[in-house]
Amino acid sequence: QVQLVESGGGLVQAGGSLRLSCVASGRTFSDYSMAWFRQTPGKEREFVAAISGSVGYTAYTDSVKGRFTISRDNGKNTVYLQMNSLKPGDTAVYYCASRGSIYNSRSPASYDSWGQGTQVTVSS
Repeated sequence: QVQLVESGGGLVQAGGSLRLSCVASGRTFSDYSMAWFRQTPGKEREFVAAISGSVGYTAYTDSVKGRFTISRDNGKNTVYLQMNSLKPGDTAVYYCASRGSIYNSRSPASYDSWGQGTQVTVSS
């Protein structure tokens, strides 16, 4: 099992930027895929972005392509989500997740460890 701690959420105006961070412990960080999901009340948890272990291949949901960037610093056991050009529709609780595979997945069920979540609110 992996322990994940997110930070960096907050309130920002539309068009602004935020950077989320997620520090992991308990597993050899560089070997495993990491992802960000988000959730709003009454809705399913939604895939946002993932970065694979080893080579660091990335994947994004269509609505954030060109605006969000996922990256990882294996020396710091940290994964980041840089969010630019934020929109009110990006408002959600954002969760960091880890899975026991180097390969990415868009399914929440594929991830076995989750952070506590960090609130992102984008005002219009």
